[in-house]
Amino acid sequence: MTRPVPSAWRVVWWFGFVSLAADMVYEGARSVYGPLLATLGASAVVVGLVTGAGEAVALVLRLAFGPIADRTGRYWSLTILGYGLTAVCVPLLALAPRLGAAGIAFAATLILLERLGKAIRSPSKSALLAHVTSAVGRGRGFGVHKALDQVGALAGPLLVAGVVAAASVWTGMAVLAVPGAVAMLLLVTLRRRVPDPGVYDGSTPPSGPARATDERRGWWADVVGAGLPRDFFRYAVAASLTTGGLVTFGIIGYHLTVDGLLPVAAVPVVYAAAMAVEAVAALVVGTVYDRSGARVLLAVPVLVALVPALALGSALVAVLAGVAAWGIAQGVQDSTVKAVVADLVDAPRRATAYGVFAGVQGLFAIVGGVTAGWLYERSLPALVLVVALSQLLAVVLLADTFRRSAPRLPAG
Repeated sequence: MTRPVPSAWRVVWWFGFVSLAADMVYEGARSVYGPLLATLGASAVVVGLVTGAGEAVALVLRLAFGPIADRTGRYWSLTILGYGLTAVCVPLLALAPRLGAAGIAFAATLILLERLGKAIRSPSKSALLAHVTSAVGRGRGFGVHKALDQVGALAGPLLVAGVVAAASVWTGMAVLAVPGAVAMLLLVTLRRRVPDPGVYDGSTPPSGPARATDERRGWWADVVGAGLPRDFFRYAVAASLTTGGLVTFGIIGYHLTVDGLLPVAAVPVVYAAAMAVEAVAALVVGTVYDRSGARVLLAVPVLVALVPALALGSALVAVLAGVAAWGIAQGVQDSTVKAVVADLVDAPRRATAYGVFAGVQGLFAIVGGVTAGWLYERSLPALVLVVALSQLLAVVLLADTFRRSAPRLPAG
């Protein structure tokens, strides 16, 4: 007897709980990567190199794993492999202090492998989720998923903080095996219940002429997104301008402590509050996107432009308002912004599109981060002006994209 297919909303929630548990693992670990590596004898340069390289791996390698998913159709396999690397590598960090001088190399390797897992799974997971959310509204679907994801981003660091206070950072890593196992159990169960998420939007894997076209197209052509719609690339650049223009929380936290606005111990509390704002923003803006159309995203560049003007000021109230703007922008960038990609690109190439999209975002994020740090040390007004000009360009590109792609986007 064939088991009935779960409702689309139930699958969205299941995906969200998978992300919640997995986020507890890697966000919990990331919250203490600095002290963890320092305990092993790493210098600040090594810490910066390892964590920076990890983020580069997580973003840039999606350029490769998106086309792999679309060419092979193994979306579930890549999703499970990616989450599996996270679930295994983080708890294994508990073994690092037992390895003596090799501990740093061992820990650095595990951190990079965990980030590789993010690159492997993200395009495939987003493509799978795009199928399911078509039945409930992509804005709301991605928003609910992001909100649950953020619950894990809050719970993981808090769990690790409690374990570290009671025992050690290494025990904290070992404890993260529990949410990791939960994530894998949920994911395997979901794979068994919903082997083909295409049933939710009536799509099927490419075959015949479509598959032949994929096979004729070269590998590198896929990596750079050859054949994807022009509107997709215009949108990728516009959205990445908001990513690159959004001042990192690292700079905001640095400003809070160096300028004496808050003690160091209070900065994680501010960050946790920003994560809560991010979760609510993902839900609210996702719903508005489905009801009122894509133009709601024109508010994102405005928020990004406000962040340095407020969050890097001298009045604590204004700084906290800037942090709230940062949280809203961050939440929308990682949820509703992805829903637009699914509306612009047909199902057979969505994983490729998500990989290219992440690659462009990663490039802009690196350039934006370096530029913001350099300008912060030299001229805050110049930083505010540069971000504002970049966001003005983002508004123009977004508005033009939404106008050209109106038939494919929610009408509102």
